[in-house]
Amino acid sequence: MDVKTWWARRTDRHDWLGLRMTLAAVAAALILIPFSMIAMLVVSRWEPLRALDQRVAEALYTFVRARPDWVDATQTWTDVFAPTPLRITVVLLAVLLWWRGAHRVALWAVTTIAAGGVLGLLLKLLFGRARPEWLDPVSSAPGYSFPSGHAMTAALAPAVLLLMLLPLTDRLPHRGLVRAVLWAGALAVALGTGLSRVVLGVHWMSDVLGGWIIGIAVVAATTAAFETWRGAAHRPLTEGLREAQPAGR
Repeated sequence: MDVKTWWARRTDRHDWLGLRMTLAAVAAALILIPFSMIAMLVVSRWEPLRALDQRVAEALYTFVRARPDWVDATQTWTDVFAPTPLRITVVLLAVLLWWRGAHRVALWAVTTIAAGGVLGLLLKLLFGRARPEWLDPVSSAPGYSFPSGHAMTAALAPAVLLLMLLPLTDRLPHRGLVRAVLWAGALAVALGTGLSRVVLGVHWMSDVLGGWIIGIAVVAATTAAFETWRGAAHRPLTEGLREAQPAGR
């Protein structure tokens, strides 16, 4: 194989399987590097990480234990933006997209949210990390701790929704403001949900960091894969709802 020719195709911005696909694949790989580092530190029970996790968990637990209102508000947030409601939201929008004719985008959304759920479960079983334990817990959660499923889904689902919804803002009169609101909402869900798990004492901070990273990595990986599929028609995945036709046409 001619290495120069192969590399030229991979970096050709006019080739549908070229630069865009290469950048997406590289991005997914680079995102996994910090996750792999955290995972190795968790498996090796690296003392500085354990000590930091413990200090953060104890500080937040001590703070909220004396403030029942904070516990109630945080529990409400973590329940509203739990994996199941977020997955249902993505699936409902995917159904709408399918009905309106955007079949590949709908399939990508469902595939991404399903892949994230399966991968998160497998990683929890693989690492088998115990959750924090308290004499007087303010909340509880089943299963293993690393990575946080709430944090992973709270990063993954808003990213999927953003990729589907941002194209809708192209023709709006206040496009910039609407986009800013969408981005702010996505970040608030991701950050707020991840931190809520530590505040409630059911996850370590490193669990949350790992969840955020793997969630974004899944989106990057599935986007790269579906870009390849759609590339033959020269239609990027991020067209989103722009490709959907009104029902009945």
